[in-house]
Amino acid sequence: MELTLTTLIIGITAITSILGFSKPELLDRWMFTPYRIKHRNQWDRFILSGFIHKDYVHLLFNMFTFYFFGGVVEMFLKYQFGQGLGGVVFVAFYLLGIIISDIPTYLKHKDNSYYRALGASGGTAATVFASIIIMPLADICLFGILCLPGFILGGLFLIYSYVKGKQDSDGINHDAHLYGAIFGIVFILILSPSSALQFISQLKDFKLF
Repeated sequence: MELTLTTLIIGITAITSILGFSKPELLDRWMFTPYRIKHRNQWDRFILSGFIHKDYVHLLFNMFTFYFFGGVVEMFLKYQFGQGLGGVVFVAFYLLGIIISDIPTYLKHKDNSYYRALGASGGTAATVFASIIIMPLADICLFGILCLPGFILGGLFLIYSYVKGKQDSDGINHDAHLYGAIFGIVFILILSPSSALQFISQLKDFKLF
């Protein structure tokens, strides 16, 4: 496997997450806990929580997804800004995805001492949707069975995350998925406005059958 910034982030996240599986004190300190962020000024939790996961399934799902879509976004940004600056922008993009996707959750639960969340879902969602803007017709497959063009599956995912976030009934931070996705779209369009025209141009060539 080639060493890229994408694989480096995956490696770091895997190491810290696996350490967290056997160190409850690390999980407790890194967990995204809005109440402690507000009342103890532990603002580093916004980033640290993106580098721990609930279990191996949670870790593998996020990192497997990030591996396939992170490479696309990393290459795109390096093409736009050069190897050095493009790499810095990519890392900043990923970390901002984790942070910004959790801001609505923080505002909603900052006085709830029982709320906890963890995982890189916000950064991963940002990466997936940035890649959809870049390559909207590329197929995304769910569990290797249902394959749809990215812009279709992405639209369905946004609707699903919005509805489930309103229900807030299954213990999953759907708001992080939703706002991470929105951030990924906005980030790419701000840095590369021409991507909007290319996105529309590619959709014009789309044929369902």
